[in-house]
Amino acid sequence: MHWQDQGHDRPDNQHGEDRQDHDGADHAHAEPAFGIGDERLPWLEADDERQHETADTGRIIAFALVGLLAVVAIVGALWWFSRSQPDPALIADGSLIEAPDAPYKERPESPGGRDVEGTGNTSFDVAEGRRTDGRVADVPPPPPPPPAATASATPAATATAAAATGGVGVQVGAYSSRAAAEFGWNQMTNRFEALKGVSHRILEANADGGTIYRLQAVTGDRSSADALCRSLKSAGGDCQVKR
Repeated sequence: MHWQDQGHDRPDNQHGEDRQDHDGADHAHAEPAFGIGDERLPWLEADDERQHETADTGRIIAFALVGLLAVVAIVGALWWFSRSQPDPALIADGSLIEAPDAPYKERPESPGGRDVEGTGNTSFDVAEGRRTDGRVADVPPPPPPPPAATASATPAATATAAAATGGVGVQVGAYSSRAAAEFGWNQMTNRFEALKGVSHRILEANADGGTIYRLQAVTGDRSSADALCRSLKSAGGDCQVKR
């Protein structure tokens, strides 16, 4: 009987020991879980701070780029709007122009105008091919040759004087004075190559109550005169062959 009591006691004690072992195992497993949830590792906290700093820097850069693009867009829109608008000074407003107080028409002191010597419609008649009556101007005789001149120079001077009064003339202009005609001849000889070395003459004529001076280049015959006139016209000049 005594052995049975002891045998019954042994299972009870073994059951108690198993319960203690089980409670100890649960306690061992619970302690690591409580430590992980309650405490943070130091190296993980440093990584979290770097991530926050990187995110803040990216947001700042993004906001700066967006602001810069907005400023550029606004400036471009203002520039385009100012260029597309027309100039207000060039737009007609339909206003009336105030008339001046002074009269815009006055009676001239000489209604008929002043008569100027050498003017009229003679130049138009000559341009249309009409012939007007005229007379040869009184040309003073050439001065005598100097005593030292050779005999060969005298026939040349005589031929030049004869060509100036005779021959076939090619009229190249009409002027109001002899000086103006001489000046015109100098200009034409510099302009037209065909007139260089050609003699000329100035004929005085009366037309429309005034005196004109016709400038003519002198040639030996009609064929030479026609050839000279064609050369002048091809170079842009104007002329008319006169007998």
